[in-house]
Amino acid sequence: MGASMAGHLLAKGHELTTFSRTRSKAEDLLKRGARWADSPARVADESDVVFTMVGFPRDVSDVYLGEEGLVHRARTGMVFVDMTTAPPSLAVTVAEALKARDAHFLDAPVSGGDVGARNASLSIMVGGEAGVVAMIRPLFESLGRTIIHQGVAGAGQHAKLCNQITIAGTMIGVCESLLYGYRAGLDLETMLQSIRGGAAACWTLDNLAPRILARNFAPGFFVEHFVKDMGMALEESRRMELVLPGLALVHQLYLAVQAHGHGRSGTHALMLALEELSNVRVSAKPVESSS
Repeated sequence: MGASMAGHLLAKGHELTTFSRTRSKAEDLLKRGARWADSPARVADESDVVFTMVGFPRDVSDVYLGEEGLVHRARTGMVFVDMTTAPPSLAVTVAEALKARDAHFLDAPVSGGDVGARNASLSIMVGGEAGVVAMIRPLFESLGRTIIHQGVAGAGQHAKLCNQITIAGTMIGVCESLLYGYRAGLDLETMLQSIRGGAAACWTLDNLAPRILARNFAPGFFVEHFVKDMGMALEESRRMELVLPGLALVHQLYLAVQAHGHGRSGTHALMLALEELSNVRVSAKPVESSS
């Protein structure tokens, strides 16, 4: 996702300095005119606005707060934008550390997956100072179609966890509907044509159900990252004394997907765990019909 998003900034004519732990992932950007930096710190030295998107909360902490972290390279007026999904409390900590150096921080996690990143159609949920959000809105508009300021630092992350809770419930519904339709003897592609046009219509049906039918479990968003996000949502819900049994169930099922070696598959690989529970392997056309 990060390479696609950085490419949109280049395409809009912005000067771009980039760093990735795997340089090969940045080669296309470098060919298109981006400059390479040997570390996140060097990116900060050469930039006025810094975007980060890494895998896990520990990576966010290291990149910003570590010994060579971005906080230590911040200059007055700089803007840092973290688009990783990470704990709201971490966003608050980073924002406070940067504010002490007269710099600004926005937590801006996204939804829309690899498709949204490629098409610049992401939904971006932003926490931080309203004036800073307004200042860099043109950059956000290069990356997504829906840019909503959610509130103070950490609010963007809270909104993203709401998004992940919704996706968790939707994903199990889509997978179970495919299992049911298959066992009932339906042509699943025909079935999907009907339910996409009704109240069940959703992004998961349009984009991931076809991948399931094609047995294509390549990631748009990794299972292991979704497990991380659901774990954060459950931790936040415990802190707020909320009971979310649906989320807890789907989290457990995804842990099973991960335990079976599919942590680097896409989130729609939930189907693999559900198939195993029913001893079924779904395909678009039913092998046999049941009456």
